[in-house]
Amino acid sequence: MKKCILPILLILGVLLAGCSSDSTNAGGKQKVKVGIRSSELRTWEFLKEQAEKEGVEIELVNFSSAYDPNEALAEGDIDINAFQHVAYLDSFNANNNTDIVPIGTTIIAPLGLYSSKYKSVEEIPNGAQIAVPNDQANWGRALLLLQEAKLLEVVDDFDGNGGQDKIKENPKKIKIVPVDGASAPRVMEDTAGSVINNGVAVEAGLNLNDALIYESSTAKPYINIIAARSEDQDNEIYRKLVDLYQSEKTAKFIEETYNGNYIPTFITLKELSSYKEIYSNK
Repeated sequence: MKKCILPILLILGVLLAGCSSDSTNAGGKQKVKVGIRSSELRTWEFLKEQAEKEGVEIELVNFSSAYDPNEALAEGDIDINAFQHVAYLDSFNANNNTDIVPIGTTIIAPLGLYSSKYKSVEEIPNGAQIAVPNDQANWGRALLLLQEAKLLEVVDDFDGNGGQDKIKENPKKIKIVPVDGASAPRVMEDTAGSVINNGVAVEAGLNLNDALIYESSTAKPYINIIAARSEDQDNEIYRKLVDLYQSEKTAKFIEETYNGNYIPTFITLKELSSYKEIYSNK
């Protein structure tokens, strides 16, 4: 009977080793799986080279618009992600009962109102249709932009999330058409204008300077972030990647690569939290 114990222990050891989470590769480097979308692929390819010098191997997982990288992060399929602004993350956590947290800021990617029919906001006629992203956070962001353009006015207790009921005044009778954010460039031909997330605009070959108007002060709650599960927020390797992103070398790369479409925005998490409360002070 004793002869069977050693083989059984060996089998159990192999099984347990196969099930354990080992973030170190065969070369001794720490490995981190980062979920992104293609709009920032060039930045993360640059960071991948920088991280290699620091003994960290980045594996990039590029998600299409059909799948939310937060879902993969919550399930443990990736280690961190970098594709969203903080207002979007707040909305995702609230709707999915998840506890994903920002561990560092990256960029502001200003939202813009684009049109293939008109050259200025003033040309947009009464009763015109304007497409906006249909997720609550970006819908609200679009309404703020349209308010900045003086096309409508949001309610006094606006909480940053969008919906038809968040419009207080609409003097030009603008018809809001909610669409999937990724399809916003395609509906430009069928509407007077389309509010497009900057990352989507870049993928569609649009430049921020092509927009009739784009965010200025309204972009503050929409600072993009690197996010992790709450239990991993103090992970030293992930913090090292945040530091690499927030370096002068990376900022310069972003400015030169994206021609001003992305604005490096490196602030503390404490400052970031204050932006999330921007509406409660109104």
